[in-house]
Amino acid sequence: MTRISRREFAAGAAGAAALAGFAPAALAQGRARPRVVVVGGGFGGATTAKYLRMLDKNIQVTLVEPSQTFYTCPFSNLVLGGLRTLPSIAHNYTAMRNKYGVNVLHTTATKVDAAKKTVALANGQTLQYDKLVLSPGIDFKWGAIAGYDEPASQLLPHAWKAGPQTALLRRQLEAMRDGGTVVIAAPADPFRCPPGPYERVSMIAHYLKTKKPKSKILILDAKDAFSKQGLFMGGWKALYGDMIEWVPLSKDGKVVKVDAKTRQLECELGAKHKGDVVNVIPPQKAGAIAMAAGVAQGDWCPINPATFESTMRKDIHVIGDASIAAPMPKSGFSASSQGKVTAAAIVAMLQGKEPAAASFANTCYSLVGPDYGISVAAVYKVQDGKMIAVPNSGGVSPAQADPAFRKAEARYGESWYKANTAEVWG
Repeated sequence: MTRISRREFAAGAAGAAALAGFAPAALAQGRARPRVVVVGGGFGGATTAKYLRMLDKNIQVTLVEPSQTFYTCPFSNLVLGGLRTLPSIAHNYTAMRNKYGVNVLHTTATKVDAAKKTVALANGQTLQYDKLVLSPGIDFKWGAIAGYDEPASQLLPHAWKAGPQTALLRRQLEAMRDGGTVVIAAPADPFRCPPGPYERVSMIAHYLKTKKPKSKILILDAKDAFSKQGLFMGGWKALYGDMIEWVPLSKDGKVVKVDAKTRQLECELGAKHKGDVVNVIPPQKAGAIAMAAGVAQGDWCPINPATFESTMRKDIHVIGDASIAAPMPKSGFSASSQGKVTAAAIVAMLQGKEPAAASFANTCYSLVGPDYGISVAAVYKVQDGKMIAVPNSGGVSPAQADPAFRKAEARYGESWYKANTAEVWG
């Protein structure tokens, strides 16, 4: 069995474990229809809504998601590199409605009353729930970097929520002169998609190498180490030579102030840098509705890892980026895995049963170049009330691999994206 096959097995096992023991047709008999509201239609929320209906068609599931078209952060970096178009990472909720019978409302959840079990919506509606699932993703801590607020992001895009910001950063790269400098400010942990800034560097480097080879990329980093660091740096050296410079925290890499109009960034110890194109990825926190619902402790939301039920509010589950689920990373695959387990747990809890033991998985592919893929994978379980990584369940791509192996991982990444998005929204 190859290493990739083991990963694919692990990913499938997490979903199978969540669904084990359920017979959907039997569950629907002889019960009043429970109501579950899911807020957020990304990888976590959409998966939960779909699997709730698959497990028990008697459950009334309402999905609240403001956007009619959802652009995935996974593969958005490929748009920046010219390997994908924005429409190719767009997904809709047609199958969610027509195939699975989910009531999809395109509006914003504004308030949660945990005592009354209601969710207020921006369109004036109020939804009653028996169980509430919050999968709001991330919001930005505007002002955590002096001078970087939402208006500033129209000049120095973050592109950390895919869609218009992705298109804006792509246009800026296309307009940049050959010989220009792209500056990317990467945040401290924790944040959405730990390998994401470094795949972004890779994809922008690919674009510059092919279109503007005299250009440079400067990474200003608020930490001293990052996900898959050795693999990324090895790939950068092999593919892009000295085009990329990384400045870690210990060498004054943490950006603390920006001037959006002059595109100047100032670091903690006083170093100043200017770029022709500047991408600021700001510090992050749980989405606004999690804060409004009273399920956040600081920036993120504590949960019971066996069910992802909030430890602060009964009958509210928080999944995906907003939750505190370390060592699981904040990724699309993690959110989808959590969504399956949460759906199964909710079905059991609504029946007055004990949820089955949970198993989770995460797999993350990153592109360093069009034919140069790297990956990390792991399986997780709950032990003594805490989330842990199962020993020897995953790992990263080998440091020494031939071009055929790297090319195969790039193709596996494409297959992962196609299969995972089809499972979530198809």
